[in-house]
Amino acid sequence: MGITAAFMVPHPPLIIPDIGKGQEKGIQDTVNAFYEVAESIGRHKPETIVLISPHQTMYADYFHISPGKEAKGDFGQFGAAHVQMRVSYDTEFVDKLCYQADKRNLPAGTLGQRGKSLDHGTMVPLYFVNQYWQDYQLVRIGLSGCSLTSHYELGQAIRETADILKRKTVIIASGDLSHRLKEDGPYGYRKEGPEYDRRIMRVMGTGAFVELFDFSEDFCEKAGECGHRSFTIMAGALDRTKVEAKRLSYEGPFGVGYGICCYRACGEDGARNFNERYEEEERRKIAKRQEQEDSYVKLARNTIETYIRTGEIIDMPESLPQEMYSQKAGVFVSIKKEGSLRGCIGTLAATCSSVAEEIICNAISASTKDPRFAPVETAELDRLTISVDVLGEMEKINSPALLDVKKYGVVVSKGRKRGLLLPNLDGVDTVEEQIAIAKRKAGIGEWEAVSLERFEVVRHF
Repeated sequence: MGITAAFMVPHPPLIIPDIGKGQEKGIQDTVNAFYEVAESIGRHKPETIVLISPHQTMYADYFHISPGKEAKGDFGQFGAAHVQMRVSYDTEFVDKLCYQADKRNLPAGTLGQRGKSLDHGTMVPLYFVNQYWQDYQLVRIGLSGCSLTSHYELGQAIRETADILKRKTVIIASGDLSHRLKEDGPYGYRKEGPEYDRRIMRVMGTGAFVELFDFSEDFCEKAGECGHRSFTIMAGALDRTKVEAKRLSYEGPFGVGYGICCYRACGEDGARNFNERYEEEERRKIAKRQEQEDSYVKLARNTIETYIRTGEIIDMPESLPQEMYSQKAGVFVSIKKEGSLRGCIGTLAATCSSVAEEIICNAISASTKDPRFAPVETAELDRLTISVDVLGEMEKINSPALLDVKKYGVVVSKGRKRGLLLPNLDGVDTVEEQIAIAKRKAGIGEWEAVSLERFEVVRHF
């Protein structure tokens, strides 16, 4: 049978009457839509429900799929320990899904479980589903820090698994929207919050899943969203599937956005191969950008590609601009993939005999030695964007008022601790943010006094 339907739902615990104690009436449209979803799932009578939750075990570079035969949980942390549930896991589906993910070189599996208890991102949707249908087995999947395309690919592996097993399957993508809709909300207000909710409800309400890739990581972080990656996995599970999309509800009276949409599978549609279309467009953009790269970036790219493919350090080219041989300066090489940082290493001051040599050394380090990321792999090379920042002289300053996030980078110092942040970075809009991030990078406390230095850069991209 395969996947017959999918649902995008939130997971506010207060929607459970024993927790909300009347507050749930403040989101009555959400309550009503939840019952509509649950009733619809009851009519589909799925053998397996695949539920994707942001509150399941999460790793930066790995998708965790719950192992074992069963799990249970309750709402004790929300003052309702008597509201309990138990689920049986579809072990055959899990095994096959792990196999399909491995075939795609996706980092997914059942290792690394941190707790067996069901999370509220799982239990809130199932609280309603169980009132209409209980003859199902569950597959419970967490998110990761991997790219959106990796999340979409995991969804494709879910679809392949359901088709291979001929398992009648329903997908539930659990996730709240922005948590920054109101000043008195849980995380305050940011303009990106309402904007995110408007955009995501249009995308999800129409089934235009290709646009999920257009939400930058920085924008999503500022919006304080919860479910974007859940929705992207669900979209992948509906890859090449004609769907009937229906928006059921949207509310946000408590400062958090709650959106519910449903999708009925209506056969094949090869034109809805959104991941392939997105990656092809990205390759086209990167190829066009590469044509316009200057000598600084070309040197960094050539260094990275040669070292990743062969393990060899390139010989110094003979046709670079003269200043790259004669100038000495600190250099940062930054690597991005699909808009997200993939590596960044640099030097505050010159450590080599020329800028060209500095670029070669730091390009290798950025692609293989940044402790935040695994080394770049050969398959990624044609999907990388690279920039090179050549640093000017450091200038000590006595006030943050002398900084400008667009013009100056900053160095913060406290004893032997020193942290740097480059200027004009996406998502860094104020001097306060710039200093705070530099402090975190240095391991300096938020409220500790620091010495400040500023510098200008010439950015090549």
